[in-house]
Amino acid sequence: MDLRRLQHVVALADAANFRRAAEQVHLSQPAFSRSIQAAEAQLGLKLFDRGSVEASLTPAGAFFVERARVLLQQSDRLERDMSMFREREVGDVTLGTGPFPAALLVPGAIAQLRKRYPHVSVRVFLGNAEDLLGCVQRGEYEFFVANARRVPRTGLFKVRALGPMRGGFYARAGHPLLARRRPCSIADLLPYGIGAGRLPHDVSLYIAKKMGATDGSALPLSVECDDVQLLKRVAMESDTVIIATDDLLEPEIRARRLAAIPIQEIATEFSDSQVGIVSLAGRTPSPAAAFLMEAIVRIAHDRSAGK
Repeated sequence: MDLRRLQHVVALADAANFRRAAEQVHLSQPAFSRSIQAAEAQLGLKLFDRGSVEASLTPAGAFFVERARVLLQQSDRLERDMSMFREREVGDVTLGTGPFPAALLVPGAIAQLRKRYPHVSVRVFLGNAEDLLGCVQRGEYEFFVANARRVPRTGLFKVRALGPMRGGFYARAGHPLLARRRPCSIADLLPYGIGAGRLPHDVSLYIAKKMGATDGSALPLSVECDDVQLLKRVAMESDTVIIATDDLLEPEIRARRLAAIPIQEIATEFSDSQVGIVSLAGRTPSPAAAFLMEAIVRIAHDRSAGK
């Protein structure tokens, strides 16, 4: 039985009069009477005893109306909740992020969402692109923001490019490598140890080869961690060299606690992290997720434009 017919039955139970009940639901009296008759026919039960003027509930009618009220209340709440969800007044969103976007792009986007829609809950998980890709594919996260250069272009995923984020090597102020008068080679870094988040496999192989590895081995990392704050502390309190970006280390560089190490040229395709927003193709994002993705795009654009 549809909700409109439930409303008609409850209206008659409240008004106890066909004319008044019909007016309340904006129907003609004959149309309203047919709706009540159809409800009784569908149930195979008499819901109302008809008098000359009044209509009163039968026991079956009282039983039915009690439950119909509950359904109508739940329907009203559902409509209200869906309206609030559409307007981003309720709901939640789960996303993943790589370490660089986690520091540079995602916080500002979440802050915008929280200011405008304070009742929306956000869950953020830090990881590398390979792990985050699986979470999106399984539907655990609505999207992730990370290096999307290795995301399969098979049509399964939608990738919204945010532009390159060029990485480099950094060390504490006063580091022996910074005292050199000439650019260093990557091999010069190895004795001090290198710290980084989990690197794409091809990038790791490329840097290792530049360091002199000839056996196809990956870059040996002394510290591997996706937590940028941890890597910063390690670099500032030891001779470990970390892989990061100027933007990511801007406060420490400005305070002269960290500095970029001049390195002989590395191919741009390996030093650039092609950051993107990755989601499942063909899947409509929740309103909160759509808001966050647009906010991230705006922040990335503003950063690239120097705003």
